[in-house]
Amino acid sequence: MSGIFAVASRGNCMEELFYGTDYHSHLGTEFGGLAIRGVRIHREIHRIAHGQFKNLFDGFAHKYAGEMGVGVISDFDPQPIVVESRFGAFALVTTGLITNGGELSRRLVAQGVTFSEILNGRLNQTELIANLIVQAEDIVRGIENVFDRIEGSISLLLMTEEGIYAACDHHSRFPLALGTKDGVVAAASETCAFPNLGIEVEKQLQAGEMVFFDSGGVRDLVGGRDAGKSICSFLWIYTGYPASSYEGVSAEQVRERCGQALARKDSVEADLVCGVPDSGTGHAIGYAMESGLPFRRPLVKYSAGYGRSYTPPSQEVRDQIAKMKLMPIEDICRGSRLIVCEDSIVRGTQLKNLTIQKLWDAGAEEVHIRVACPPLMFPCRYNLSTRSTEELAARRAIAALEDGAPEDISEYLDASSEKHGRMVEWIRKYLGCTSLTYLTLEEMMEAIGLPDFELCACCWAGYDESASARVVSGGHRVGRS
Repeated sequence: MSGIFAVASRGNCMEELFYGTDYHSHLGTEFGGLAIRGVRIHREIHRIAHGQFKNLFDGFAHKYAGEMGVGVISDFDPQPIVVESRFGAFALVTTGLITNGGELSRRLVAQGVTFSEILNGRLNQTELIANLIVQAEDIVRGIENVFDRIEGSISLLLMTEEGIYAACDHHSRFPLALGTKDGVVAAASETCAFPNLGIEVEKQLQAGEMVFFDSGGVRDLVGGRDAGKSICSFLWIYTGYPASSYEGVSAEQVRERCGQALARKDSVEADLVCGVPDSGTGHAIGYAMESGLPFRRPLVKYSAGYGRSYTPPSQEVRDQIAKMKLMPIEDICRGSRLIVCEDSIVRGTQLKNLTIQKLWDAGAEEVHIRVACPPLMFPCRYNLSTRSTEELAARRAIAALEDGAPEDISEYLDASSEKHGRMVEWIRKYLGCTSLTYLTLEEMMEAIGLPDFELCACCWAGYDESASARVVSGGHRVGRS
Protein backbone atom coordinates (compact mmCIF):
# COMPACT_ATOMS: atom_id res chain seq x y z
CA MET A 1 0.00 0.00 0.00
CA SER A 2 0.99 3.66 -0.08
CA GLY A 3 1.07 6.39 2.54
CA ILE A 4 -0.23 9.92 1.93
CA PHE A 5 0.16 13.18 3.83
CA ALA A 6 -1.05 16.78 3.43
CA VAL A 7 -0.66 19.99 5.40
CA ALA A 8 -1.92 23.57 5.33
CA SER A 9 -0.18 26.24 7.38
CA ARG A 10 -0.29 29.98 8.02
CA GLY A 11 3.43 30.04 7.27
CA ASN A 12 5.86 27.88 5.34
CA CYS A 13 4.71 24.25 5.68
CA MET A 14 7.78 22.57 4.19
CA GLU A 15 9.08 21.16 7.48
CA GLU A 16 5.76 19.49 8.28
CA LEU A 17 5.37 18.31 4.68
CA PHE A 18 8.88 16.88 4.45
CA TYR A 19 8.91 14.99 7.75
CA GLY A 20 5.22 14.10 7.71
CA THR A 21 5.63 12.38 4.36
CA ASP A 22 8.89 10.70 5.40
CA TYR A 23 7.09 9.15 8.38
CA HIS A 24 5.16 7.06 5.83
CA SER A 25 8.28 5.46 4.35
CA HIS A 26 7.40 2.05 5.82
CA LEU A 27 4.39 1.86 3.47
CA GLY A 28 6.12 1.84 0.09
CA THR A 29 9.43 1.22 -1.65
CA GLU A 30 8.96 2.41 -5.22
CA PHE A 31 8.35 6.18 -5.39
CA GLY A 32 8.32 9.21 -3.13
CA GLY A 33 6.75 12.49 -4.14
CA LEU A 34 6.10 16.00 -2.84
CA ALA A 35 4.05 18.90 -4.20
CA ILE A 36 4.00 22.31 -2.51
CA ARG A 37 1.97 25.35 -3.48
CA GLY A 38 3.77 28.65 -3.52
CA VAL A 39 3.01 31.06 -6.35
CA ARG A 40 2.37 27.86 -8.32
CA ILE A 41 2.59 24.13 -7.61
CA HIS A 42 6.12 22.73 -7.45
CA ARG A 43 6.40 18.95 -7.71
CA GLU A 44 9.21 16.44 -7.43
CA ILE A 45 9.16 12.63 -7.66
CA HIS A 46 12.01 10.20 -7.01
CA ARG A 47 12.45 6.45 -7.07
CA ILE A 48 13.17 5.45 -3.49
CA ALA A 49 14.00 1.77 -4.04
CA HIS A 50 17.73 2.49 -3.65
CA GLY A 51 17.74 5.76 -1.75
CA GLN A 52 16.25 7.19 1.41
CA PHE A 53 13.47 9.75 1.14
CA LYS A 54 15.28 12.33 3.29
CA ASN A 55 18.38 12.32 1.12
CA LEU A 56 16.52 12.40 -2.19
CA PHE A 57 14.23 15.29 -1.24
CA ASP A 58 16.65 17.39 0.81
CA GLY A 59 17.35 19.70 -2.16
CA PHE A 60 13.64 20.16 -2.88
CA ALA A 61 12.96 20.99 0.77
CA HIS A 62 15.59 23.73 0.77
CA LYS A 63 14.58 25.16 -2.63
CA TYR A 64 10.82 25.63 -2.26
CA ALA A 65 8.42 27.07 0.28
CA GLY A 66 4.66 27.37 0.48
CA GLU A 67 1.65 27.30 2.76
CA MET A 68 0.15 24.02 1.51
CA GLY A 69 1.54 20.71 0.34
CA VAL A 70 0.84 17.02 -0.30
CA GLY A 71 3.24 14.10 -0.17
CA VAL A 72 3.22 10.37 -0.83
CA ILE A 73 5.26 7.22 -0.41
CA SER A 74 4.02 4.98 -3.20
CA ASP A 75 4.35 1.25 -3.73
CA PHE A 76 3.05 1.39 -7.30
CA ASP A 77 2.81 4.56 -9.41
CA PRO A 78 4.74 7.85 -9.49
CA GLN A 79 2.82 10.50 -7.54
CA PRO A 80 1.67 13.27 -6.97
CA ILE A 81 -0.20 13.95 -10.19
CA VAL A 82 -0.52 17.66 -11.03
CA VAL A 83 -3.42 18.63 -13.30
CA GLU A 84 -4.41 21.91 -14.93
CA SER A 85 -8.21 21.75 -15.14
CA ARG A 86 -11.30 23.94 -15.37
CA PHE A 87 -11.23 23.88 -11.57
CA GLY A 88 -7.73 25.32 -11.68
CA ALA A 89 -4.47 23.49 -11.02
CA PHE A 90 -4.53 20.76 -8.40
CA ALA A 91 -2.18 18.10 -7.03
CA LEU A 92 -3.46 14.63 -6.13
CA VAL A 93 -2.10 11.73 -4.07
CA THR A 94 -3.89 8.43 -3.47
CA THR A 95 -3.59 5.11 -1.66
CA GLY A 96 -5.42 1.89 -2.48
CA LEU A 97 -6.14 -0.11 -5.61
CA ILE A 98 -8.68 0.19 -8.43
CA THR A 99 -9.45 -3.24 -9.85
CA ASN A 100 -11.59 -2.00 -12.77
CA GLY A 101 -9.07 0.62 -13.86
CA GLY A 102 -8.66 -0.86 -17.33
CA GLU A 103 -12.38 -0.62 -18.05
CA LEU A 104 -12.63 2.93 -16.70
CA SER A 105 -9.60 4.16 -18.64
CA ARG A 106 -10.86 2.66 -21.91
CA ARG A 107 -14.15 4.52 -21.52
CA LEU A 108 -12.32 7.79 -20.88
CA VAL A 109 -10.03 7.31 -23.88
CA ALA A 110 -13.11 6.67 -26.05
CA GLN A 111 -14.40 10.06 -24.85
CA GLY A 112 -11.19 11.75 -25.97
CA VAL A 113 -9.39 11.87 -22.61
CA THR A 114 -5.59 11.66 -22.84
CA PHE A 115 -3.34 9.79 -20.42
CA SER A 116 0.30 10.86 -20.25
CA GLU A 117 1.67 9.15 -17.14
CA ILE A 118 2.57 5.76 -18.61
CA LEU A 119 5.07 3.49 -16.85
CA ASN A 120 6.06 0.13 -18.35
CA GLY A 121 2.95 0.23 -20.52
CA ARG A 122 0.67 0.70 -17.52
CA LEU A 123 -1.64 3.64 -16.86
CA ASN A 124 -1.07 5.60 -13.69
CA GLN A 125 -3.91 4.93 -11.25
CA THR A 126 -3.70 8.38 -9.66
CA GLU A 127 -3.92 10.04 -13.11
CA LEU A 128 -7.01 7.92 -13.81
CA ILE A 129 -8.60 9.22 -10.61
CA ALA A 130 -7.73 12.81 -11.58
CA ASN A 131 -9.42 12.32 -14.95
CA LEU A 132 -12.51 10.88 -13.30
CA ILE A 133 -12.69 13.87 -10.94
CA VAL A 134 -12.63 16.46 -13.74
CA GLN A 135 -15.59 14.79 -15.46
CA ALA A 136 -17.93 16.30 -12.86
CA GLU A 137 -19.12 19.87 -12.41
CA ASP A 138 -17.03 20.48 -9.30
CA ILE A 139 -14.37 18.77 -7.22
CA VAL A 140 -16.72 17.44 -4.54
CA ARG A 141 -18.95 15.75 -7.11
CA GLY A 142 -15.84 14.62 -8.93
CA ILE A 143 -14.51 12.79 -5.89
CA GLU A 144 -17.93 11.27 -5.29
CA ASN A 145 -17.88 10.21 -8.95
CA VAL A 146 -14.63 8.33 -8.31
CA PHE A 147 -16.03 6.48 -5.30
CA ASP A 148 -19.23 5.58 -7.16
CA ARG A 149 -17.45 4.19 -10.21
CA ILE A 150 -14.41 2.36 -8.91
CA GLU A 151 -14.12 -1.23 -7.79
CA GLY A 152 -11.50 -1.67 -5.12
CA SER A 153 -10.70 0.94 -2.49
CA ILE A 154 -9.18 4.44 -2.53
CA SER A 155 -8.39 7.22 -0.07
CA LEU A 156 -7.11 10.51 -1.44
CA LEU A 157 -5.80 14.02 -0.74
CA LEU A 158 -6.28 16.78 -3.32
CA MET A 159 -4.67 20.24 -3.07
CA THR A 160 -6.11 23.26 -4.89
CA GLU A 161 -5.26 26.95 -4.69
CA GLU A 162 -7.81 27.38 -1.88
CA GLY A 163 -7.08 24.37 0.28
CA ILE A 164 -6.98 20.59 0.57
CA TYR A 165 -9.70 17.96 0.14
CA ALA A 166 -9.39 14.72 2.13
CA ALA A 167 -11.70 11.80 1.41
CA CYS A 168 -12.12 8.07 2.04
CA ASP A 169 -14.23 5.79 -0.12
CA HIS A 170 -17.42 4.08 0.99
CA HIS A 171 -15.55 1.50 3.07
CA SER A 172 -12.58 3.51 4.42
CA ARG A 173 -10.25 0.52 4.21
CA PHE A 174 -7.22 2.79 4.34
CA PRO A 175 -7.94 5.40 7.01
CA LEU A 176 -7.04 9.07 6.99
CA ALA A 177 -6.53 10.95 10.24
CA LEU A 178 -6.83 14.71 10.72
CA GLY A 179 -4.55 16.56 13.12
CA THR A 180 -4.06 20.17 14.19
CA LYS A 181 -1.78 22.57 15.98
CA ASP A 182 -1.87 26.37 16.10
CA GLY A 183 -2.17 27.58 12.52
CA VAL A 184 -1.64 24.11 11.01
CA VAL A 185 -4.04 21.41 9.82
CA ALA A 186 -2.74 18.09 8.49
CA ALA A 187 -4.06 14.78 7.17
CA ALA A 188 -2.15 11.49 7.18
CA SER A 189 -2.49 7.79 6.54
CA GLU A 190 -0.46 7.17 9.69
CA THR A 191 -0.93 9.00 12.99
CA CYS A 192 2.75 8.36 13.78
CA ALA A 193 3.44 11.30 11.43
CA PHE A 194 1.95 13.77 13.94
CA PRO A 195 3.59 13.71 17.42
CA ASN A 196 7.12 14.81 16.53
CA LEU A 197 5.66 17.69 14.54
CA GLY A 198 3.62 18.86 17.53
CA ILE A 199 0.36 17.91 15.80
CA GLU A 200 -2.47 16.35 17.80
CA VAL A 201 -4.93 13.86 16.32
CA GLU A 202 -8.40 15.36 16.03
CA LYS A 203 -10.40 12.67 14.23
CA GLN A 204 -10.31 9.86 11.72
CA LEU A 205 -12.39 10.17 8.56
CA GLN A 206 -15.30 7.79 8.40
CA ALA A 207 -16.46 5.70 5.44
CA GLY A 208 -17.47 7.98 2.57
CA GLU A 209 -16.54 11.13 4.48
CA MET A 210 -15.03 14.16 2.73
CA VAL A 211 -13.62 17.30 4.31
CA PHE A 212 -11.90 20.48 3.12
CA PHE A 213 -9.23 22.20 5.16
CA ASP A 214 -6.87 25.13 5.10
CA SER A 215 -4.78 26.76 7.82
CA GLY A 216 -7.95 28.19 9.35
CA GLY A 217 -9.60 24.85 10.08
CA VAL A 218 -11.68 21.99 8.71
CA ARG A 219 -15.02 22.15 6.89
CA ASP A 220 -17.26 19.10 6.47
CA LEU A 221 -18.36 18.49 2.88
CA VAL A 222 -19.83 14.97 2.84
CA GLY A 223 -20.79 13.18 6.03
CA GLY A 224 -19.56 9.72 6.91
CA ARG A 225 -21.85 6.76 6.48
CA ASP A 226 -23.39 4.96 9.44
CA ALA A 227 -22.63 1.61 7.80
CA GLY A 228 -19.99 0.37 5.41
CA LYS A 229 -16.73 0.94 7.31
CA SER A 230 -14.34 -1.94 6.63
CA ILE A 231 -10.85 -0.99 7.79
CA CYS A 232 -7.94 -3.20 6.72
CA SER A 233 -7.16 -5.44 9.71
CA PHE A 234 -3.62 -5.96 8.43
CA LEU A 235 -2.80 -2.38 9.48
CA TRP A 236 -2.75 -3.50 13.10
CA ILE A 237 -1.08 -6.85 12.44
CA TYR A 238 1.73 -5.76 10.12
CA THR A 239 1.56 -2.84 7.68
CA GLY A 240 0.90 0.02 10.11
CA TYR A 241 3.72 1.56 12.10
CA PRO A 242 3.81 0.55 15.81
CA ALA A 243 3.39 4.18 16.92
CA SER A 244 0.21 4.62 14.85
CA SER A 245 -3.39 4.07 15.85
CA TYR A 246 -6.56 3.58 13.81
CA GLU A 247 -9.99 4.33 15.22
CA GLY A 248 -8.12 5.10 18.45
CA VAL A 249 -6.73 1.55 18.66
CA SER A 250 -2.94 1.35 19.02
CA ALA A 251 -1.13 -0.90 16.54
CA GLU A 252 1.54 -1.79 19.10
CA GLN A 253 -0.98 -2.74 21.77
CA VAL A 254 -2.89 -4.93 19.30
CA ARG A 255 0.35 -6.73 18.50
CA GLU A 256 1.03 -7.27 22.17
CA ARG A 257 -2.49 -8.71 22.61
CA CYS A 258 -1.92 -11.03 19.62
CA GLY A 259 1.26 -12.30 21.26
CA GLN A 260 -0.54 -12.81 24.56
CA ALA A 261 -3.25 -14.80 22.77
CA LEU A 262 -0.59 -16.99 21.12
CA ALA A 263 1.00 -17.67 24.52
CA ARG A 264 -2.31 -18.59 26.14
CA LYS A 265 -2.96 -21.32 23.58
CA ASP A 266 0.59 -22.70 23.73
CA SER A 267 2.03 -25.51 25.84
CA VAL A 268 5.46 -25.96 24.27
CA GLU A 269 8.51 -25.68 26.52
CA ALA A 270 11.10 -23.16 25.36
CA ASP A 271 14.03 -21.07 26.58
CA LEU A 272 13.20 -17.70 25.09
CA VAL A 273 10.82 -15.80 22.83
CA CYS A 274 11.78 -13.50 19.97
CA GLY A 275 10.15 -11.79 17.01
CA VAL A 276 11.09 -11.71 13.36
CA PRO A 277 12.32 -8.10 13.28
CA ASP A 278 10.86 -5.63 13.24
CA SER A 279 7.20 -6.43 12.63
CA GLY A 280 7.17 -9.53 14.83
CA THR A 281 8.69 -7.73 17.81
CA GLY A 282 5.44 -6.41 19.29
CA HIS A 283 3.83 -9.84 19.02
CA ALA A 284 6.86 -11.41 20.74
CA ILE A 285 6.76 -8.87 23.57
CA GLY A 286 3.13 -9.80 24.18
CA TYR A 287 4.02 -13.51 24.16
CA ALA A 288 6.79 -12.88 26.70
CA MET A 289 4.49 -10.81 28.92
CA GLU A 290 1.93 -13.62 29.03
CA SER A 291 4.25 -16.63 29.20
CA GLY A 292 6.96 -15.31 31.49
CA LEU A 293 9.65 -16.42 29.05
CA PRO A 294 12.50 -13.96 28.54
CA PHE A 295 12.32 -11.79 25.42
CA ARG A 296 15.65 -11.91 23.59
CA ARG A 297 16.98 -11.13 20.13
CA PRO A 298 18.64 -14.12 18.44
CA LEU A 299 17.88 -12.39 15.13
CA VAL A 300 18.41 -8.68 14.51
CA LYS A 301 17.84 -6.41 11.54
CA TYR A 302 20.42 -4.15 10.00
CA SER A 303 18.11 -1.21 9.31
CA ALA A 304 20.33 1.31 7.55
CA GLY A 305 19.50 1.42 3.84
CA TYR A 306 17.13 -1.56 3.89
CA GLY A 307 13.40 -1.21 3.51
CA ARG A 308 10.66 -3.74 4.11
CA SER A 309 11.12 -7.02 2.26
CA TYR A 310 7.33 -7.38 1.95
CA THR A 311 6.50 -4.40 -0.27
CA PRO A 312 8.77 -4.52 -3.37
CA PRO A 313 6.95 -5.94 -6.44
CA SER A 314 9.79 -8.30 -7.40
CA GLN A 315 10.25 -11.58 -5.49
CA GLU A 316 13.96 -11.43 -6.30
CA VAL A 317 14.27 -8.00 -4.67
CA ARG A 318 12.18 -9.09 -1.67
CA ASP A 319 14.42 -12.10 -1.07
CA GLN A 320 17.63 -10.11 -1.48
CA ILE A 321 16.52 -7.50 1.08
CA ALA A 322 15.49 -10.19 3.57
CA LYS A 323 18.76 -12.08 3.05
CA MET A 324 21.00 -9.11 3.65
CA LYS A 325 19.20 -7.30 6.46
CA LEU A 326 18.60 -10.15 8.97
CA MET A 327 21.55 -11.24 11.10
CA PRO A 328 21.58 -14.15 13.61
CA ILE A 329 23.40 -13.88 16.93
CA GLU A 330 24.97 -17.29 17.40
CA ASP A 331 25.72 -16.88 21.10
CA ILE A 332 21.98 -16.56 21.78
CA CYS A 333 20.79 -19.14 19.25
CA ARG A 334 23.19 -21.93 20.12
CA GLY A 335 21.45 -24.71 22.04
CA SER A 336 18.28 -22.67 22.62
CA ARG A 337 14.65 -23.68 22.13
CA LEU A 338 13.18 -20.63 20.40
CA ILE A 339 9.63 -19.30 20.23
CA VAL A 340 9.68 -17.10 17.10
CA CYS A 341 6.73 -14.74 16.63
CA GLU A 342 5.85 -13.60 13.12
CA ASP A 343 3.12 -11.20 12.00
CA SER A 344 1.99 -13.39 9.08
CA ILE A 345 3.09 -15.98 6.54
CA VAL A 346 2.41 -14.87 2.98
CA ARG A 347 4.58 -16.83 0.58
CA GLY A 348 6.73 -18.45 3.25
CA THR A 349 9.92 -18.40 1.19
CA GLN A 350 11.68 -15.71 3.22
CA LEU A 351 10.66 -17.22 6.55
CA LYS A 352 11.88 -20.65 5.41
CA ASN A 353 15.14 -19.74 3.75
CA LEU A 354 16.18 -16.47 5.30
CA THR A 355 14.92 -16.67 8.88
CA ILE A 356 14.38 -20.23 10.06
CA GLN A 357 17.41 -21.58 8.21
CA LYS A 358 19.60 -18.84 9.68
CA LEU A 359 18.45 -19.82 13.18
CA TRP A 360 19.22 -23.50 12.53
CA ASP A 361 22.61 -22.60 11.08
CA ALA A 362 23.32 -20.50 14.19
CA GLY A 363 22.80 -23.55 16.41
CA ALA A 364 19.18 -23.33 17.56
CA GLU A 365 17.94 -26.57 19.16
CA GLU A 366 14.24 -26.00 18.37
CA VAL A 367 12.42 -23.34 16.32
CA HIS A 368 8.71 -22.90 17.11
CA ILE A 369 6.94 -20.43 14.80
CA ARG A 370 3.94 -18.53 16.20
CA VAL A 371 1.89 -16.45 13.76
CA ALA A 372 -0.26 -13.51 14.86
CA CYS A 373 -3.03 -14.04 12.30
CA PRO A 374 -4.68 -16.93 10.43
CA PRO A 375 -3.26 -18.43 7.21
CA LEU A 376 -3.61 -15.98 4.32
CA MET A 377 -5.99 -17.56 1.81
CA PHE A 378 -6.90 -14.85 -0.70
CA PRO A 379 -4.97 -12.12 -2.53
CA CYS A 380 -5.98 -8.63 -1.46
CA ARG A 381 -8.35 -6.83 -3.83
CA TYR A 382 -7.69 -3.46 -2.28
CA ASN A 383 -3.91 -3.03 -2.38
CA LEU A 384 -0.82 -4.79 -3.67
CA SER A 385 0.07 -6.64 -0.47
CA THR A 386 -0.57 -10.06 -2.02
CA ARG A 387 -0.65 -10.47 -5.74
CA SER A 388 -1.96 -13.94 -6.64
CA THR A 389 -3.57 -16.96 -5.01
CA GLU A 390 -0.77 -19.23 -6.21
CA GLU A 391 1.84 -17.25 -4.23
CA LEU A 392 0.22 -17.95 -0.87
CA ALA A 393 1.76 -20.70 1.25
CA ALA A 394 -1.65 -21.90 2.47
CA ARG A 395 -2.94 -22.29 -1.09
CA ARG A 396 0.17 -24.19 -2.13
CA ALA A 397 -0.44 -26.49 0.82
CA ILE A 398 -4.06 -27.07 -0.21
CA ALA A 399 -3.07 -27.75 -3.82
CA ALA A 400 -0.52 -30.32 -2.64
CA LEU A 401 -2.95 -32.01 -0.29
CA GLU A 402 -5.79 -32.09 -2.83
CA ASP A 403 -3.60 -32.84 -5.86
CA GLY A 404 -4.89 -29.64 -7.42
CA ALA A 405 -6.76 -26.46 -6.53
CA PRO A 406 -10.28 -27.27 -5.26
CA GLU A 407 -13.07 -24.75 -5.78
CA ASP A 408 -14.42 -25.21 -2.26
CA ILE A 409 -11.87 -24.51 0.49
CA SER A 410 -14.38 -23.81 3.25
CA GLU A 411 -13.13 -26.64 5.46
CA TYR A 412 -9.61 -25.22 5.31
CA LEU A 413 -10.96 -21.90 6.59
CA ASP A 414 -12.30 -23.61 9.72
CA ALA A 415 -9.48 -23.63 12.28
CA SER A 416 -11.08 -26.56 14.11
CA SER A 417 -11.27 -28.85 11.06
CA GLU A 418 -9.05 -31.80 10.26
CA LYS A 419 -8.23 -30.32 6.85
CA HIS A 420 -7.06 -27.07 8.42
CA GLY A 421 -4.74 -29.05 10.67
CA ARG A 422 -3.31 -30.96 7.71
CA MET A 423 -2.73 -27.68 5.88
CA VAL A 424 -0.83 -26.20 8.83
CA GLU A 425 1.28 -29.36 9.13
CA TRP A 426 2.16 -29.17 5.42
CA ILE A 427 3.30 -25.57 5.87
CA ARG A 428 5.32 -26.56 8.96
CA LYS A 429 7.18 -29.22 7.02
CA TYR A 430 7.75 -26.82 4.13
CA LEU A 431 9.17 -24.20 6.48
CA GLY A 432 11.31 -26.73 8.31
CA CYS A 433 10.39 -25.58 11.82
CA THR A 434 9.77 -27.66 14.95
CA SER A 435 6.15 -26.55 15.36
CA LEU A 436 3.77 -24.01 13.86
CA THR A 437 0.72 -22.30 15.37
CA TYR A 438 -1.53 -19.56 13.99
CA LEU A 439 -4.05 -17.33 15.71
CA THR A 440 -7.60 -17.94 14.57
CA LEU A 441 -9.56 -15.15 12.89
CA GLU A 442 -11.72 -14.79 15.99
CA GLU A 443 -8.66 -14.48 18.24
CA MET A 444 -7.11 -11.86 15.96
CA MET A 445 -10.35 -9.85 15.82
CA GLU A 446 -10.61 -9.95 19.60
CA ALA A 447 -7.08 -8.58 19.85
CA ILE A 448 -7.99 -5.65 17.60
CA GLY A 449 -11.05 -4.98 19.72
CA LEU A 450 -13.34 -3.30 17.17
CA PRO A 451 -16.67 -4.75 16.03
CA ASP A 452 -16.16 -7.45 13.40
CA PHE A 453 -18.36 -5.66 10.88
CA GLU A 454 -16.02 -2.63 10.90
CA LEU A 455 -12.98 -4.67 9.85
CA CYS A 456 -11.86 -6.04 6.49
CA ALA A 457 -10.58 -9.62 6.73
CA CYS A 458 -10.98 -10.68 3.10
CA CYS A 459 -7.42 -11.99 2.76
CA TRP A 460 -8.16 -14.54 5.51
CA ALA A 461 -11.85 -15.25 5.17
CA GLY A 462 -12.65 -14.63 1.51
CA TYR A 463 -15.39 -12.86 -0.38
CA ASP A 464 -19.11 -13.51 -0.51
CA GLU A 465 -20.35 -11.17 -3.25
CA SER A 466 -23.99 -12.22 -3.03
CA ALA A 467 -24.19 -11.42 0.65
CA SER A 468 -21.83 -8.43 0.49
CA ALA A 469 -20.06 -9.89 3.49
CA ARG A 470 -17.33 -12.28 4.38
CA VAL A 471 -18.38 -15.52 6.03
CA VAL A 472 -15.94 -17.05 8.49
CA SER A 473 -15.83 -20.28 10.38
CA GLY A 474 -18.61 -20.47 12.91
CA GLY A 475 -21.13 -18.95 10.52
CA HIS A 476 -20.98 -15.28 11.52
CA ARG A 477 -20.12 -12.48 9.13
CA VAL A 478 -17.10 -10.23 9.28
CA GLY A 479 -17.19 -6.84 7.55
CA ARG A 480 -18.17 -6.04 4.00
CA SER A 481 -16.61 -6.76 0.62
